[in-house]
Amino acid sequence: MAKKAKAQFVCQSCGYVSPKYLGRCPNCGQWNSMVEEIIQDTTDRRVRTSITGQKAQPTKLTDVIPKKEPRVKTKLSELNRVLGGGVVPGSLVLIGGDPGIGKSTLLLQVSQQLAATGGKVLYVSGEESADQIKMRAERLGAIDNEFYLYAETDMHEISRAIENMAPDYVIIDSIQTMTQPDITSVAGSVSQVRETTAELLKLAKTNGIAIFIVGHVTKEGSIAGPRMLEHMVDTVLYFEGEKHHSFRILRAVKNRFGSTNEIGIFEMREQGLVEVANPSQVFLEERLAGATGSAIVVAMEGSRPILVEVQALVTPTMFGNAKRTTTGLDFNRVSLIMAVLEKRAGLLLQNQDAYLKAAGGVKLNEPAIDLAVAVSIASSYREKGTKTTECFIGEIGLTGEIRRVSHIEQRVREVQKLGFTKVYLPKNNLSGWEPPKGIEVVGVATIGETLRKVFGASN
Repeated sequence: MAKKAKAQFVCQSCGYVSPKYLGRCPNCGQWNSMVEEIIQDTTDRRVRTSITGQKAQPTKLTDVIPKKEPRVKTKLSELNRVLGGGVVPGSLVLIGGDPGIGKSTLLLQVSQQLAATGGKVLYVSGEESADQIKMRAERLGAIDNEFYLYAETDMHEISRAIENMAPDYVIIDSIQTMTQPDITSVAGSVSQVRETTAELLKLAKTNGIAIFIVGHVTKEGSIAGPRMLEHMVDTVLYFEGEKHHSFRILRAVKNRFGSTNEIGIFEMREQGLVEVANPSQVFLEERLAGATGSAIVVAMEGSRPILVEVQALVTPTMFGNAKRTTTGLDFNRVSLIMAVLEKRAGLLLQNQDAYLKAAGGVKLNEPAIDLAVAVSIASSYREKGTKTTECFIGEIGLTGEIRRVSHIEQRVREVQKLGFTKVYLPKNNLSGWEPPKGIEVVGVATIGETLRKVFGASN
């Protein structure tokens, strides 16, 4: 029977499908984003079959015997932490990031390490030739015999190569360059991305192959393509950082096999990505002694405590309305803290411009940073600096109270390990644990009490 073809219009921003052309997408509101695509009816109604020829059959849950396959650990412990302990066989991992941030470099290093553990790796590239990848691989390190390159974009050919080789790991660089010949739309369109990802998902789950997918991001910072792409995969990782800085942060935003709060920190060097073993020291090494508008906080990123410097610059406004600018901090949270400082601590901030940032390019969004933000604002406003050996932890309520936070023991141990001698924290966090030796723990109940203890009586 001849294959049926039908035309449909697909929004290139959100993936909304319409049988007729629309000037504006009714789902996301984008104008002129509907593109006509001819879809061939190539529905495969056969039972899903693995490389070994086994067919999937309905099975009772009580009869299912899970395979106890251990996670495969790479030599990058930061990546292992973000993945939840290592690479899970049969998982589909999506890594997104800005162009040139280091996605391909990271996966090339990981591919070499996985091949060195005895696994067979197939690196599929739709953006570079085999010669280009070979030159980059030689610069990054040793090359293993079980590391295979394949410069191809046709998913039919890629699937055939996977079936013939039966690799343990597959790298797809990138998903926006892969195409399904049955679909007439261009590479990178919503239909192409959706269908190629579905094919890779079937290969991963049916044959137990761990597949890593590189995904480009839009100017808004989200993965390019339909939103369902992130729903289909097991793990979504974002590789963040600024081009003009060497540090990179790998962050998990979805993980079916581990926590979504973990981050890994790397430094880009000539020989590739290198792990940052002590990120707290890196973020604090350029802090000026005696500078006003600076405070140190211990933020929890998953199970890892990280010391970060919060900086504030408060100056009288030259216009009618005061300006508020934040980098790495939530704008609404900063506005709330400034309102509490004005109402509960007597700081006249309504005619002051305020500029705040988390130094080092880190994004802080947990409640425990409130106290450090408030102290940095007060420090800049009063022109009094905090001591370089002091640290601040706590959440601020609307009535000016300092509320308890989680993981207080881990935070204080990290502070003590880096040589700090005093830490201000919520008074309700003092009970039930013993502070380490060599550090003074000061419990505070209100924001007014904290400012009096840190800066003395107000002028």
